[in-house]
Amino acid sequence: MSKKKKEKRTGIGGQAVMEGVMMRGRRSMATAVRDPEGVIQIESERLIPPEKRSKFSQLPFVRGVGNFISSLVTGNRILMRSADVSMTDADTPTKAEKWLEEKHKINVSGFLNVLSVLLGVVLALAIFIWLPQTLASLLPEPYFNAQSAGLPGLWFNLMEGGMRLLIFVLYILLISLIPSLKRVFMYHGAEHKTITCYEQGKALTVENVRPCSRVHDRCGTTFLFIVMIVSILVFSLLNVGLARTNLYTANQTANRFIRIVFKVLSLPVVAGVSYEILRLLSKTKSKFFIIFKFPGLLLQRLTTREPSDDMIECAIAAFDMVLKMDADPTIPEKVFATPGKMTALLKNTKKRFDDNGIDEDEAEWIFSIVLDIPKSEVASTERILKVAQAKEIIRIADERLTGRPLWYIIGDTSFCGYTVKVDERVLIPRPETEEMAMMVVSAAEEGQSILDLCTGSGAIAIAVAKELEKRKIKAKIVASDISEDALQLAGENAEANDAEITFVQSDLFEKIRGKFDIIVTNPPYIPSAEIVKLQREVKDYEPRLALDGGADGLDYYRRIATEGLKHLARGGMLIMEVGIGEAQDVVKLFANSKVYSMVAKDFNGVERYVKIMS
Repeated sequence: MSKKKKEKRTGIGGQAVMEGVMMRGRRSMATAVRDPEGVIQIESERLIPPEKRSKFSQLPFVRGVGNFISSLVTGNRILMRSADVSMTDADTPTKAEKWLEEKHKINVSGFLNVLSVLLGVVLALAIFIWLPQTLASLLPEPYFNAQSAGLPGLWFNLMEGGMRLLIFVLYILLISLIPSLKRVFMYHGAEHKTITCYEQGKALTVENVRPCSRVHDRCGTTFLFIVMIVSILVFSLLNVGLARTNLYTANQTANRFIRIVFKVLSLPVVAGVSYEILRLLSKTKSKFFIIFKFPGLLLQRLTTREPSDDMIECAIAAFDMVLKMDADPTIPEKVFATPGKMTALLKNTKKRFDDNGIDEDEAEWIFSIVLDIPKSEVASTERILKVAQAKEIIRIADERLTGRPLWYIIGDTSFCGYTVKVDERVLIPRPETEEMAMMVVSAAEEGQSILDLCTGSGAIAIAVAKELEKRKIKAKIVASDISEDALQLAGENAEANDAEITFVQSDLFEKIRGKFDIIVTNPPYIPSAEIVKLQREVKDYEPRLALDGGADGLDYYRRIATEGLKHLARGGMLIMEVGIGEAQDVVKLFANSKVYSMVAKDFNGVERYVKIMS
């Protein structure tokens, strides 16, 4: 006999949006939307967890009001964002949108969001408060009397509440006939099925989610039904209070206005009480309470539809993202790739980078590369991004937020103006190393031989070869590295740049033959214990073989001091890049040799280079 899986409880709730689903947990929220190309896009953000909110906002009834307002505003914002992703309109804004933004500095998207919330509130008040009250006022007196504090007033409010509930059901039935909203109801079903599947302890797969129930205890539809019922009670008590305080006048129009105003003012009470009832009902499985749950669950049959498999995939994607983000605070937020202003996405990308300890300057590099514009112009340039451009920018930014270095993601970098491919086989060449390469170029003469020791990507050797070629100086250039993988990439870079270089696989000077007029090297110089303290993009991605310089970072310099001078021609020069604070220690390694030593600083004023002249 199979053992029944233990039911899981989750606080994750959701909302159907245009062509997708939003899921909300304790610490994060994620929306998954399928774009016109059929790709699921995900936008996620971190939330302030309940334990970090003010104690007042967590009080019973108060929390219901806060959640109601938050759900209204956030839900509408997410709905608008999902429409931006799912709609198939052109990638450029209309002339009216451009005019509003340029002439009046009005953010069209934000303006429409606020306007839609206001219109939604007005429409809800008109349909669910004004209309049922107006219809109830047509009932014959004295059996139905809104101004009565007795039985006629009670009957009036019961009839008004019944009409409100009927209007609500009819409203749902009517909007379900709209094709786009019918799809929203299908996504609503996918949301419920996914949450139910998880709570049943099953793996979140389309096959497991598909047969699950599309109704759920914590649904917003059930909440709205409870609101309708609670409002009847609250409005009835309110009506009695108004009648007994003689606030009503002989003018029926004025009386209707008074009732509407006080009903609006009492909505926070209705929302607070309804929220607590919903919490209570969702936490119990007692059959005694099924009578209270049943009407809401029945109503969900109208607001949900059986979803297709691709809709279920969206719901699972959103739910999975919330699970991961709630469990791991290091997972970065994500944004939708939508057409829009370049500056808006640039600002968002910089914020995401800054929040995760990444230099904002890298965000400008991404825009520069994707849009093919100079980096210096990125901050001052405005253009409308197409979806494809936004997607590529976000793809690169998302991967960068995992910790992988930007230039590994791009696949190449610029070194002294030459493009060199880089990946996890080699270090990413730094600007300081460019200075050292140019020192070699300045010192080189016709017919000399030059050795690039620990070449890595081949950047130094390539830059020297090409710059000497420009100066019409012929030189023999040899580049070596212990790593076969690094040499393979260096060879590809030399070929791509049409640079004539001889490559040798060698552990420093082990397989090097002959003497050289100039030896240049940027060997590993990070002390072993310091590597774990480096930025994650360095310690987790760049090859340790090219970083680890031994206990004090000087292991390779000791070998160079012992073996290197044997391969340095008379009057030759050895140029070495060193770590911060290592220059003087490296100079001391050559103290017993008959050579001349000097230290040079980089553009930051750091003693970065040691020159040895024989």
